[in-house]
Amino acid sequence: MILIVGPFTSRPPFRIMATPQTKTSKLLEMANKGHIRARDLDDAGIPRAYLRRLSDRGLLEQVDRGLYRLADSRVTELHSVAQVAARVPRATVCLLSALQLHQLGTEAPYAVWIMIDRKARMPKLDRTKVEVVRASGEARSHGVERREVEGIEIKLTTPAKTVADCFRYRKHVGLDVALAALRDYLRKRRGGINALVAAAKADRVYPLMRPYLEALA
Repeated sequence: MILIVGPFTSRPPFRIMATPQTKTSKLLEMANKGHIRARDLDDAGIPRAYLRRLSDRGLLEQVDRGLYRLADSRVTELHSVAQVAARVPRATVCLLSALQLHQLGTEAPYAVWIMIDRKARMPKLDRTKVEVVRASGEARSHGVERREVEGIEIKLTTPAKTVADCFRYRKHVGLDVALAALRDYLRKRRGGINALVAAAKADRVYPLMRPYLEALA
């Protein structure tokens, strides 16, 4: 007996169609990573009206002009630092705020301290108090590290640069704060002496710091 098998009928492969991501879900996904700015929506192709729409629905909350976050997001003690970094990304967190981040001294800053270029425009924030100092050249570029706070990348002066800045801007924070920061830096070994000397020279305060450093080291 001969069995004749006919030609197989081929069918196109089955395709799983992905559900297109809505603008709302895309915006919430962005907010889940940290604070979002109104201008961030432009690159994502989302109309800025969605910020107000989701705020009205209680999904987002406005924390400053043009700055939003998830309404139920966790708030840390450094929440204000994250807000300022998101609004003024070119600024460097410094002085009392940097001391707090590095756990140096005992100061509890009433504002977020930032350093900006001498020619930069003064930042305007509606709901967050800031204290601004200006610098240029090595005094601005030396000793800067990056850290993430509440999903926002911030620029922050290193422990050594923070201590040197306290001497440089002693009229703003007080010499007692600078000395306490120096003692804590040496006691907690937040960095080496060489890093501290290099930062002091970048800030042009080494002659001022040297007697204190020799007495405490």
